[in-house]
Amino acid sequence: MDGGSSSGGNFKLYEQLELQEFPDKFVIKSVEAPDQGFVIGRRDGAIEPLNDYEADSSSSNPSKTSTIYGVVGTIRLLAGNYLIVITSRIEVGKYLGFPVYRVTSMNFLSCNQVLNLSTAQEKKDEAYFMALLKTVQSTPGLYFSYETDLTLNKQRRSKLIGGWMAKPIWKQADPRFVWNKNLLDELIEYKLDGFIIPLLQGNILNFQVTQLKFKDSPVTLTIFSRRCTRRLGTRMWRRGANLEGDVANFIETEQLVEFEGFKSSLLQIRGSIPLLWEQIVDLSYKPRLKIIDHEQTSNVVERHFHDLFQRYGETIAVDLTDKHGDEGQLSKAYANETQNLPNMRYVPFDFHHICGNSNFENLKVLYEQLSELLKKQGYFLVDAEGNILEEQKGIVRSNCIDCLDRTNVTQSYLAQKCLDAQLQRMGVLDSTESISMFDEEYQKFRTLWAEHGDEVSLEYAGTYALKGDLVRYGKQTFGGMIKDGMSALSRYYLNNFQDGIRQDAADLISGHYMVRRDGSPRQMESFSYLPVASALLIGGLTVTSFTLQQAGRNAHQFMTSVLWAGVTAGVAAVVKANGRQFCSRPRLCRLVEEEAAATSSSLVQPRWHGL
Repeated sequence: MDGGSSSGGNFKLYEQLELQEFPDKFVIKSVEAPDQGFVIGRRDGAIEPLNDYEADSSSSNPSKTSTIYGVVGTIRLLAGNYLIVITSRIEVGKYLGFPVYRVTSMNFLSCNQVLNLSTAQEKKDEAYFMALLKTVQSTPGLYFSYETDLTLNKQRRSKLIGGWMAKPIWKQADPRFVWNKNLLDELIEYKLDGFIIPLLQGNILNFQVTQLKFKDSPVTLTIFSRRCTRRLGTRMWRRGANLEGDVANFIETEQLVEFEGFKSSLLQIRGSIPLLWEQIVDLSYKPRLKIIDHEQTSNVVERHFHDLFQRYGETIAVDLTDKHGDEGQLSKAYANETQNLPNMRYVPFDFHHICGNSNFENLKVLYEQLSELLKKQGYFLVDAEGNILEEQKGIVRSNCIDCLDRTNVTQSYLAQKCLDAQLQRMGVLDSTESISMFDEEYQKFRTLWAEHGDEVSLEYAGTYALKGDLVRYGKQTFGGMIKDGMSALSRYYLNNFQDGIRQDAADLISGHYMVRRDGSPRQMESFSYLPVASALLIGGLTVTSFTLQQAGRNAHQFMTSVLWAGVTAGVAAVVKANGRQFCSRPRLCRLVEEEAAATSSSLVQPRWHGL
């Protein structure tokens, strides 16, 4: 059953679905095409086309009927299958004229009845997996469209062969950016093309510039980001690269400008430094960076940049990290590994030293270094008839340590410079004008990039971006410092006490961890020392404070104060020395150092990624 429909030669997914719940099965039907749908058994999770069950279903009424807006996929845990559906959505804008929606809620439907036959350990493991699925339900920044693929940028789309858009949307998609790729296998197996929604994690933000004084037609500006799933995870538990050359927090960002039929796009990418390195949380505010010495390191870097060249052309690798301390050591190792690589140029730029916390305009130093290279790379431009007038012939790859705050400030600056060139080429501005000369439009542009940075940060770090004021206003404000301080504290808490669970949820949903009945999650968190340590510290401080108030009365009280102060200091010292034992750690997948140690170099082959 292929499903779906064709609108103007484009494949269209079923938009509104009806979910019927029976004692033994779930039935999902298209509202606009009631004869199209499928059935999934509640006992074994088996999927069947709707036609095979029509006769049985007509003789009974469902116990519950509800409207859903898409099927995310299926996932198999110990007790059987779970069906994941979209229960609410919100339209957030358009991409190339097609409506784009954000997932606002999902639900997991249990399609198994064998948990009662499971062992006690299996029930315990299943409870942990279910807790991870509940974490998945709150995943931020999931987008989709019923009418077009969101994973391909404008330049790639313009080069597709005729008839490509008539294919099922999941076949059009770039698998790097399909968040639910691992969940679609069974739907694909049963050819339920009209129900298969590729979800993109990223963001889409757009607005119309309506008050450019010398033009009646509005300019539409869209920022579109696509997060790669190959090294998906959280800020502290996914750093650097894996042995295949995939990096953490890899995001392709497209700035799309539309004016009177012309469409122009600029691509930039960000991603963690492509070395084998980690930064394991240990209760300190800034854990030490550790570069992993491995014989495959040079090959990892080469694989990464070869893949970028195959996809985007020559790469300008802008490294925004500090040039001293731990960051300096990492930056130096990065520079050494890229010295002799072809088709890329490594550009160091110490953001903190040159720009500090408020000198946003000092990024012009970087721009002046890159200006000739950026002109050579260019941007993509097509006219109203679809004729290609310009092509982007390379890519800027930016990174700091997190690839969040410094990276977003830098990308927004480079995007502004390109936007001036795009608007001048389209005739919106003349050669002496810049968007910065139009206060209202310039503020909209800055706000758009600041919101983009916030959403990217929420997906990776769990908090809003730092340095947002530099993007919004070009300087640090007092309110921005307060916001950055709150976000920094939130990051500290999440990184140390929540992100282990979030990382496991990402590994489970992305297929990096496969559930097997013959294996359990590692039991490294069978007992949490944090509540005990916290109680001892708080209790010790309280008793010490109380006894100190009484210490002047007699020597016994003074000695009691000294004793409790010693106990408190001892507990604090133990906690500090064993910080990693008190933090939330992932249980499902090995860390890079463990993976590197367990993997023989002879087994790691180059992987050149195609579509």
